[in-house]
Amino acid sequence: MAVVRPVKFRHNAAISIAALVAFLGAVPVATARWYLAPILLVPALVAIWGWRAGTDADGDGVRVRALAGTRRIPWSRITGLAPDDRGRVHATLDGGTVVRLPAVGRADLPRLVAAGGGDLAGGGDLPANGGDLPANGGDLPANGDPAAGGDFAASGDDQAAGGEPAAEAAGPTAQQPSQ
Repeated sequence: MAVVRPVKFRHNAAISIAALVAFLGAVPVATARWYLAPILLVPALVAIWGWRAGTDADGDGVRVRALAGTRRIPWSRITGLAPDDRGRVHATLDGGTVVRLPAVGRADLPRLVAAGGGDLAGGGDLPANGGDLPANGGDLPANGDPAAGGDFAASGDDQAAGGEPAAEAAGPTAQQPSQ
């Protein structure tokens, strides 16, 4: 059995740097009048969120980190992983709840599933549940061909084979009704 290393997904550090610059720029405005002081809270909270928010995945489950709080979701509760139209990844839980995974994009799905002990290199088919990716032990075609059941473009862009957007080629996500 292969050792699964924990994987951390975080937002770009530029978010926190930009918030720090905005904080420094807001200091003269906030110190001009006492009632303008709360203006400093906005860039401070954005900086903290940019530094803290993200998703951690390991062999036991997924930890979703937000500005103030953490939620641990075991792999046994995750029934599917699916990217939305904007490339953000959502986890579908066994009760039908959909949870957005912060800082995880469409291109990060193979690393996310591999952190949970899943296998994406097998070349199997996606489940018939509307394009969701299996959380444990599921297979995704290595070439990303939508005709073979994949929903990733081979070149990494948003266009799949035949000029059709990759998300549409794979079918609806967990939040979209079947057509």
